[in-house]
Amino acid sequence: MKPIILYTQPDCPPCQIIKLFLKDRGVGYEEKNISEDHPARQEWEIRWNASSTPTVVVHDEAVTGFDLEKLTNLLEKHGM
Repeated sequence: MKPIILYTQPDCPPCQIIKLFLKDRGVGYEEKNISEDHPARQEWEIRWNASSTPTVVVHDEAVTGFDLEKLTNLLEKHGM
């Protein structure tokens, strides 16, 4: 199974909420801090056309920004 990728940055309260949300659901993820990881930032901007954090990628589908409803639907779609 492809990992869930969570793009974050420091001082991002919605990022912390998403981490807790995923933890409460028992969903593992790989965190990429776009402030410290330049290749991750490029990937976040170019591949996912993102401009805000958190951005969560599940099976090559991205949820950009704080949208728990969309993220919940995407996780359920993939049985998570």
